[in-house]
Amino acid sequence: MKLPNAKDIEAAYKRIRSFVHQTPVLSSESINTITGAQLFFKCENLQKVGAFKFRGASNAVLSLSEEQRLKGVATHSSGNHAAALALAARQNGIPAYIVMPDNAPTIKKKAVAGYGAHITFCKPTLADREATLEKVIEQTGATLVHPYNQFEVICGQGTASLELTKQISDLDIIMTPVGGGGLVSGTLTYIKERFPQIEVIAVEPKGADDAYQSWKQGRFIPCTHPETIADGLRTSLGTLTYEIIRSKIDGIYTVNEESIVKAMRLVWERMKIIIEPSSAVPLAAVMENPEHFKGKKVGIILSGGNVDLGHLPF
Repeated sequence: MKLPNAKDIEAAYKRIRSFVHQTPVLSSESINTITGAQLFFKCENLQKVGAFKFRGASNAVLSLSEEQRLKGVATHSSGNHAAALALAARQNGIPAYIVMPDNAPTIKKKAVAGYGAHITFCKPTLADREATLEKVIEQTGATLVHPYNQFEVICGQGTASLELTKQISDLDIIMTPVGGGGLVSGTLTYIKERFPQIEVIAVEPKGADDAYQSWKQGRFIPCTHPETIADGLRTSLGTLTYEIIRSKIDGIYTVNEESIVKAMRLVWERMKIIIEPSSAVPLAAVMENPEHFKGKKVGIILSGGNVDLGHLPF
């Protein structure tokens, strides 16, 4: 199992920088006053496809050999990774084969189709998704691009924190949400090698706390029955992401659902930007644990802004 290092993330950044947005870093005086900390929000909600996932998908596509490019890429996903891989493939003129559960939100089905991917629908179980994907790969010879448990994907996600440290200096803490663990693994890989003095904290909902449990107990504990509004964080860690988190993380916080909704609403109201519930999880941790963050310079990666406007939690 090859673990990435900071040089791999720097190489990924050179590879993808002309394809991805350099997203802005925003702050809010009123949110700083409320929390007692200096918060700097890295707006990956303004990334292409509305999520950081585009970084990892782009790096994976751009790392393919000529032979692999001809046959394209494949994955199963009902969310941001599906759209990210579909667009990255289209930008590079290669086919993308996406397996989606038939109950995926209509808006997400439309987005993936709009990027020109070949979609195969299946029953909404993990077993069905994996079996269908296996058939698709067998038929097409496409290369699997995993949503998070893949070297190239983790390296791509790590470029968000690389950019953040170029935009804001002397950060005390960097925070990310954790679901499958691709974003925090990339962040840890880069930051702990290049800026070891910066504390890296992951945050997840109490109703989907597999990363916290795995970290506390020192063994991999999968997420079995996640119950949270943060739909992007209902996934279990992967073997690769667990290994990186286990060895490098400074801390993992869990937050309750009310705090997630409160933090999401606060960002919408005070900053006038759209974030999804998963993005609000780190701010919720700052609000629940003010003593840890008081007076600190804190970078928060806002992971995405894809939210169903017809079903807001407030």
